Parts: sequence; structure tokens; C-alpha cells
Amino acid sequence: MDQRTELSEFLRSRRARLRPEDVGLPDTTTRRRVPGLRREELAQLAGVSTAYYTRLEQGHGENVSTAVLDAIARVLRLSPAERDHLGRLTKPARRRAGRAAARPQRVRPALQQLLDAMEGVPAYVLGRRLDIIAWNRLGTALLGDFGAMPPEQRNIAWNVFLDPAARELYEDWEGKASDVVGILRLDAGRDPDDPRLASLIGELSVKSADFRRLWAAHGIQDKGHGTKLLHHPVVGRLSLEYETLRPAGDGDQVLVAYHAEPGSTSAESLRLLASWAATEFLPEPGGGERTADGRADQATR
Repeated sequence: MDQRTELSEFLRSRRARLRPEDVGLPDTTTRRRVPGLRREELAQLAGVSTAYYTRLEQGHGENVSTAVLDAIARVLRLSPAERDHLGRLTKPARRRAGRAAARPQRVRPALQQLLDAMEGVPAYVLGRRLDIIAWNRLGTALLGDFGAMPPEQRNIAWNVFLDPAARELYEDWEGKASDVVGILRLDAGRDPDDPRLASLIGELSVKSADFRRLWAAHGIQDKGHGTKLLHHPVVGRLSLEYETLRPAGDGDQVLVAYHAEPGSTSAESLRLLASWAATEFLPEPGGGERTADGRADQATR
């Protein structure tokens, strides 16, 4: 990913989403050639010259100060995740060049044991580029048979955009897809030189018009928490809360767990799904570390 192009397009997209009245400027009737704030308006509000901001928006962010970035982020109303992304785009020295491609993704045996012990809670672990690197049986029953997927398809973004079943599973598929793209772009800012990430983005761009549309919007989204409405082929409609937790020892991994409100219809449906899964899916053998291709690490068996 070219950092200068990314910086330029990101700033333009954030500027285009603001109206003058959003930042306290008078709502004039002057016709604008493009939507959003003008460069000179944003520069004035941020306390920098128009020439300085123009150079930044053209992708030249090598020497920009933290104070200027904070001022621009304030005017653009960037979220914390967007502000962090902007900082990475303007500070190449912070990049982790080649690290993502070099180090294999594994979960600790104790973390896999924790997943397996969460019998009533669908859960999985995501690694870099939204790869699914560990899961429990109920997670498989809820979201798909991860173990049966080819390694290159064991990825949340691949599933959301290229597996037709995902459009049936997520009631708000557009919202889910938008979140996934925002997280993937955040990962691209962290590891712009990861060839596997570039390959994934390329494949999704070629095969999915929806991905191309959402990717062009330059949305940024960090992993978080919320509610998902699902239409499961076995137990029907589910309203589930999800939480994202970061295990100690690897900043690239997150554990995502779903749960239902106690006593709700969805809680009962989860119990039914767990009973179905107990007979439909066999336990994973070994219980050791898993690599990104889903195999247990033989050395830990």
C-alpha cells in the first residue's frame, strides 16, 4: 500500500464528509464544486497555512508535528481509531515493515483450552488481517465450519464478501461489511508491507463490487463491542451481544465472544444450538497451539 496515496485519499475523504455548518462556518448558498470543506477552510480552522495543509493532503506528511495532526484531527472530527491511523500514515518510521509476514500466527495452548471450556459461548480468535486462527465448537456452529474451510478462506473479510451464506446470516450485512472493511484498512495502516494482506485486498477488490465501494470510502473501524442480529439456519433469529478482548502476550490477537441476554429467546436458542453442535461437530484433536492454517502444533501435543 502506497502510504502517500493512502494519506492523500484518507484526508480528502474525511474532509468531504463535513459540511461548513458542522464546524461552525456560515451556511452560504455558494455552490461548491465538490462536497465538504474547502482546503482553505480546514487549514484556517486547524491554524495552519493553506499551502501547508495542501502539501499534507498531497501525501507529504513526513515532517508534520503531533500538534498539527491533533488540530487537523479535531477539525475533521476523527475518531480515536482514525486519529491513530492518520498518525501511522504520516510517520513511516513507526511501520512494522515485514514483521507481519515473517512471524507465524499461533494461539497459546492455554488460550485454546479457555475457548474449549466456554461451552455455552460462541468464541473465536482473530489474528492479523482478520484471519481466524482459533475457535470453539459453538463458534463453529454459529458462524461456520472454520475447520473445514481452506486456509485462505479462514478469514472474516473473505467470508463476509465472498461467501453467499454471510448475506443470509447477518441481518445488517451492510453494517457488518462496513465494519470489516474499516478494520482491514486499519490493519493495512499498521502493516502496509504485508504481502498476504495485499493479496487479500486484491482478491476482494477483483471479486466483490461491494468491497470496492466500501474500500473507496476509506472508513476506519477498530474492533469493539455491540449487538449482532443473526439469522441462523438451525435455530432462527438471534440477538447477540459481542465483546472483543485482547489476550496478553500478543497485541495482534483478539478474542471475540458472543452472548445472549439471560432468560431471552436468544439465550434459549443458543442452548439449542449448543446441543445440536455437540452431535454435529467433533472436538478438535490435540488441544495444542494452532497455526494460521488451522493445524495443531505437533510440538505441543
